[in-house]
Amino acid sequence: MSADWSIEQDFQNIFEDVGPHWGALSGAHIFITGGTGFIGRWLLETLKLADDRLKLGVRATILTRSPEAFFKKCPHFFNAQAFMFLSGDVQNFKFPDGEFTHLVHAATDASAELNARDPRYMFDTVLEGTRRALDFAVEKKIMRVLNLSSGAVYGTQPFDLGHVDEDWQGAPDCRRAINAYAEAKRAAEMLCAIYEKHFGLNITTARIFALLGPYLSIDTHFAAGNFIRDAIGGKKIIVQSSGSAVRSYLYAADLSAQLWHLLLRGGGGHVYNVGSSEAISIGDLAARVAKLLGREGCEILGRDDKGWNPGRYVPDVALLEKNLGLKQKTSLEEAILRTAMWNGWTSWG
Repeated sequence: MSADWSIEQDFQNIFEDVGPHWGALSGAHIFITGGTGFIGRWLLETLKLADDRLKLGVRATILTRSPEAFFKKCPHFFNAQAFMFLSGDVQNFKFPDGEFTHLVHAATDASAELNARDPRYMFDTVLEGTRRALDFAVEKKIMRVLNLSSGAVYGTQPFDLGHVDEDWQGAPDCRRAINAYAEAKRAAEMLCAIYEKHFGLNITTARIFALLGPYLSIDTHFAAGNFIRDAIGGKKIIVQSSGSAVRSYLYAADLSAQLWHLLLRGGGGHVYNVGSSEAISIGDLAARVAKLLGREGCEILGRDDKGWNPGRYVPDVALLEKNLGLKQKTSLEEAILRTAMWNGWTSWG
């Protein structure tokens, strides 16, 4: 890790990682839901780089609630001829005209606040949005679909299960409304299985775990982001809970490269965990962030953890490596530092 890191280097690394497989997008037309969110932004930036470098002639239509808001953040997409932005809601968007070859369904608001305040809306957005996206794929006879799901579908991972693999049969507690997001993601995966059976769609699903990196909001419910926010703001890092919950964090550039591989090479009907296998407790994460960013320690308050998962949340990613040769390339320390730098941290030494 060096002080002269830039996000453009990450884009270049993703471009090189996908390598010759970009050629599969020559002349393609991709429809992307959720393309202006955290994950979608990474996909758009790297697709633009690949198209500019390789002259793929690829086109992308991106569904978003507000193209205008996105252009304010990313003005370089305003006149990007290969990218068309369609205003609409994922639950009921009007199908655009034309032929399409690929679908990336990434539209989800993974908001703990929304999940707690309006679980019905959360559930409907995930499930009905997936149904609408799949109906679009059927109508357009799209040949490859990438569905972005979540590790939350496994429910609470027991502490004695170090890493959860794709065949583990855990599930969220459907009696608790706080699990609306997780249960909706499970139901969305069932929809994918149904559409594969009835319509012959070629769908690859990525169950995504916790993430770090530029574009990730550090002001929402994500513990790692909150710790980085407080550290770069000169505040003491406070852990409200006992800090015993265990997580792992994949850097967004690694995620993006893996998602492109899954879209272009993932097997139809296959489900893959996408995340880091490097486990760390929330308490240890707070201490590590404080040390890396030059803060003096942290404080653990030991209050009851009222979140959706007070246990482990760490994937087994062996299948991704075995089938596609994909591995994590960015360490947790580098992910923390790059996320902090993106958000204005400049202290070194």
